[in-house]
Amino acid sequence: MSEIILTPKEQPQVPLEANTITPDSFAGKNIDEISNIAIWNGNKQFRLSEFFDVQGESAENPSEIKIIIDGDIYNTKRIGQSMTAGEITVKGNANMYVGAEMDGGKITVEGNVGSWAGQDMKGGELTVLGNAGDYVGSAYRGDWRGMSGGLITIHGNVGNEIAEYMLGGKMVIKGNVAIMPGIHMNGGLLIIEGNVVARTGGEMKGGTIVVKGVIDEFLAGFKYLGVERNIEVEGEIIEGAFYKFKGDLATKGASGIVYAAVAGNGHIVPK
Repeated sequence: MSEIILTPKEQPQVPLEANTITPDSFAGKNIDEISNIAIWNGNKQFRLSEFFDVQGESAENPSEIKIIIDGDIYNTKRIGQSMTAGEITVKGNANMYVGAEMDGGKITVEGNVGSWAGQDMKGGELTVLGNAGDYVGSAYRGDWRGMSGGLITIHGNVGNEIAEYMLGGKMVIKGNVAIMPGIHMNGGLLIIEGNVVARTGGEMKGGTIVVKGVIDEFLAGFKYLGVERNIEVEGEIIEGAFYKFKGDLATKGASGIVYAAVAGNGHIVPK
């Protein structure tokens, strides 16, 4: 696989919009041509080389290209947006919209990311080794279609309204979650290994949420279905004892499922 190394220069105060940093954009171009690819800073376009040192060798096919961003890009947005193949590794933090509308390939961020990571994701794999902000794998504002395919794994904590309007795919959060994970969820699988503050699965119609930690506050619109052990979800066995709920019955025709670990969650079971 050909490697292209982008070494960031000083990050500007106004965030960079870098949706052109993808294997798809780099494919078939030499290093000089890649250096001249346009990125936005505020309302002006700049050459990529004005914010990154560019080295390495490209390839004709995006699937044969790995982009390594060798440093922190905490104020750069839209890395990997709409990419279909290849790999991107960020050796630091990144800003919002990492992997938004991603359709294939693999992105790994070794630090933290901002909000909207994996927004409208359709395929591929997005892994964040640190924390993420709000709206991971969610829909764009005003839309009802969130993540529909692929895999998102966040090793740290996340914010509010992750998996909003999720239609398919799989999301794994290894840390803790704020409020409203899986809100308006219609399909797919959301696994939360840490704790949740409140409103898990609010107004969900379909899909499955598994919470291995403690849910501080649970919605009343779920029907309690008993305890299940070593549950099987989409061909995956998740060991342990779980309370099973169906809902959100505040939404007509809802058939979503929430599993909450028995350990620590006795307070959410109807008395």
